[in-house]
Amino acid sequence: MIVFSKHALEQMRERGASEEDVRRAIGEGEQFPAKHGRMGYRLNLPFNAQWGDKQYASKQVAPIVAIESSDQIVVTVYVFYF
Repeated sequence: MIVFSKHALEQMRERGASEEDVRRAIGEGEQFPAKHGRMGYRLNLPFNAQWGDKQYASKQVAPIVAIESSDQIVVTVYVFYF
């Protein structure tokens, strides 16, 4: 099961990622090792909208996940626009 930490939910809201974006990144994205034995995922998604004062065609959603028992705990989420 995918569980979202309070910190991750705050970061998602501030950075423009939805729970669906994060779940897709974990399910479909490229895996990479992260600090403290965690796993990162990255997935480029079409965006075609404005973020801040700029227009962007794509965004990359990159959740960082800790595994605890059978749960995937999303500890933070990075979002990059390009």
